[in-house]
Amino acid sequence: MDDETITGGEVIARVLKAHKVGPIFGMGGFQLLPFYDAARRLGLNHNLINDERCGIFAADAYARVSGRVGVCDATLGPGATNLVTGLVESFNAGTPIVVLVGDTHRMHSWKNMTQETRQADLLAPACKEVIRIEMVERIAEQVDRAFRVATSGRPGPVVVIVPEDVCHAEVPADTPMPAIDPRHSAAPAIRCRPARADVAQAAAALREAERPIMLCGGGVLISQAWEAVTRLAEEQSIPVAHTMSGKGAIPCVHPLSAGLFGRYDRIANALIEASDCILVVGCKLGEIATKRYTVPAAGKFVIHLDIVAEEFGRTRAPDLTLWGDAREGLADLREALASDAAAVTARRAGYGAEVADRMAKWRGEVSGNLTSADRPVHMARLIQEMNENLPEEAILIADGGFAAHWSGLLYDTKRAGRGFVPDRGLASIGYGLPGAIGAAVAADGRPVFALTGDGGFNMTLGELETARRMGLKLAMVVVNNAASGYVKALQHLMFGPQSYQSSDLAEMNYAEVARSMGCHGIRVEDPDAVGPALREALNVIDGPVVIDVVVTRDPAQMLPAVDSRIARVKKGDRIA
Repeated sequence: MDDETITGGEVIARVLKAHKVGPIFGMGGFQLLPFYDAARRLGLNHNLINDERCGIFAADAYARVSGRVGVCDATLGPGATNLVTGLVESFNAGTPIVVLVGDTHRMHSWKNMTQETRQADLLAPACKEVIRIEMVERIAEQVDRAFRVATSGRPGPVVVIVPEDVCHAEVPADTPMPAIDPRHSAAPAIRCRPARADVAQAAAALREAERPIMLCGGGVLISQAWEAVTRLAEEQSIPVAHTMSGKGAIPCVHPLSAGLFGRYDRIANALIEASDCILVVGCKLGEIATKRYTVPAAGKFVIHLDIVAEEFGRTRAPDLTLWGDAREGLADLREALASDAAAVTARRAGYGAEVADRMAKWRGEVSGNLTSADRPVHMARLIQEMNENLPEEAILIADGGFAAHWSGLLYDTKRAGRGFVPDRGLASIGYGLPGAIGAAVAADGRPVFALTGDGGFNMTLGELETARRMGLKLAMVVVNNAASGYVKALQHLMFGPQSYQSSDLAEMNYAEVARSMGCHGIRVEDPDAVGPALREALNVIDGPVVIDVVVTRDPAQMLPAVDSRIARVKKGDRIA
């Protein structure tokens, strides 16, 4: 390469720079080395990650918090296959990501090249689109297309496969770049609205209802529609319930917030049962949200607003469908309902007040667990301490398993928007630490905490080195129950005490592990020490903190059931 030519790898880097991408997470290999060299020279923010799955988790969390496209890369073969779990998480969660993957030199493909595999076939079902670049002259066009696909419709990950010879090949330095549309550097890039006639029908149904309720899923956060949700709820006196992914559609402390619905709930399921009109917004109505397809009950009048038409009727047939962007669809509904909003709100005043009364009653009933003095620490007490000590602007990353279940049920966001990030697209264990890394880069000064189980933390401990190397301020709260707690609790419930198989972990002191890796470590064994530990973490300014919280070892107390409802199990049931 001379001053008159540039490599294909540099073309990739130039397109990424034109899109003003944020952090890139990856592990290099020979195939993509020209891209790495160009990233260094052009000043892209590329960060070595210790595992490709963690790289895409970090890119996913960065994209969710920032709204911009996340970027990561991997080498061919094992690098590519390690991406699958993270790709499916982002695909199912609607997260815009562009993933660069190296591949073999085309002259020698299918001759048992080192690490060669049918990676395009493996990755295709896990993403929106796989783009394999066959000509160096088309790199700029096709990388730009990846951004367009990732940010349009329901956002998602796009894989760009770059063969070795294409990445190392050269083109004239003055090769024109495509015209970059800045809208496609973030999502949603393009919005569409439901048909006016459908909006009119939905508005009429909502206007006539006496006990309407809104059920919000992750699509509300993808669309950045939380302000539209809150305004519609207030103007029409409509309670709002949410999925784990939809937490933040309305502040959890808002008087119209009914909290989580479905498998775990506070008051929402009872409100849904008594409702005469249900507006579902950006929610796929999957197994968890519907308590295995029993909520809402059959016969309920349902309006479904979603950007993905294929979701209509997948788990239940709605009475009315609104095909379009959540924010724009809600804006149209507000406009259609505006003329008599005051009268409707007055008519439903008692209904609106009922929500806050029910929530206050629920809090009173479970206060014993929320303030529990038990040692080891009760999970409800841990989450309540987070509610009391994390500031309004905090971001909480919730790992899979109990971390998401308990925080989804009990953690209260104090303002609308993306303040709670659970990995519910695939619910993989191990998202907590890499998710915190991605969120911390995007946080713009907001405190970042992650709640993870000891099992999930074990999977990704190596990324503490990444967080330390990057100088990131984040706090990991480790739920230390010396077990694969979700599995152990289910074994206890379904087969009885002492019926445990392959669900116990070694007792570990993760605060000591953190300190041995040059990070701050805090061990918590007393419930009264949880709040001070959280406050201490907020004041640490020079790197990651691990708060190792020793929680109950009793599998009978592990399931999120702070209101003491008894699970009734029959053969074949999945009860939690």
